[in-house]
Amino acid sequence: QVQLVESGGALVQPGGSLRLSCAASGFTFSRYIMYWYRQAPKKARELVATISSTSASTNYADSVKGRFTISRDNHKNTVYLQMNGLKPEDTATYYCSAVNAWGRGTQVTVSS
Repeated sequence: QVQLVESGGALVQPGGSLRLSCAASGFTFSRYIMYWYRQAPKKARELVATISSTSASTNYADSVKGRFTISRDNHKNTVYLQMNGLKPEDTATYYCSAVNAWGRGTQVTVSS
């Protein structure tokens, strides 16, 4: 079955960086668009970034443009989210998604 396992979340100070990873299995990873979402407490889930199957196209929420970079390695069945210039408002649980499946998420907390 489809499995998505996120990792890399942590507590980081404002202005810091993190790299999230999402390891995928159970489907032909290289054929699918991959998504990163996030959900902060008491807020709706927000689409953060998407990447096409070949990495030719990426899209970002306005709130993260210029700070976050999505990438993927189709040989490793893994999608990444490089997050720079982190702000307290980036605090959330981050999820990857594909083929209507979700991982369990990884917590990112930005605080001094």
